[in-house]
Amino acid sequence: MRTINAILGVMFLFSIIGAQAQDQPSTAAENPNAPVVQFEKMVHDYGTIKKNSDGTCEFVFKNTGKEPLILSNVKTSCGCTTPYWPHEPIMPGKTEKIKIQYATGRVGPINKTITVFSNAKNDAIVLSIKGLVEDVAEPEQK
Repeated sequence: MRTINAILGVMFLFSIIGAQAQDQPSTAAENPNAPVVQFEKMVHDYGTIKKNSDGTCEFVFKNTGKEPLILSNVKTSCGCTTPYWPHEPIMPGKTEKIKIQYATGRVGPINKTITVFSNAKNDAIVLSIKGLVEDVAEPEQK
């Protein structure tokens, strides 16, 4: 009986905490001047590329809001994908880019995501890269 009461007590506590969290909207959503991230493209398609070829691409974006945009983090779904992003505030109306370096040392399909975290109204944005890495054909020996 004590176990049931303890479980019910914990469930009640979590429901109160959850209700309070839902009543508090995010600061960026309330702020009509908050920065807004607008990407030129959300997906980069490498097409078919050769093993160990250049795996770099760029995602160009603009701050279309009225306050400075700060990218707090850019995370990738795999260690084979390395992001480089501006760490200084991006002023309203300014354009910047996130550079991605994909390691093309493995043959096979490319299907990775890049999640961009910021202080913008559209807080977490998921970009993706796709394509196919082909093995380099060995020259025929005579």
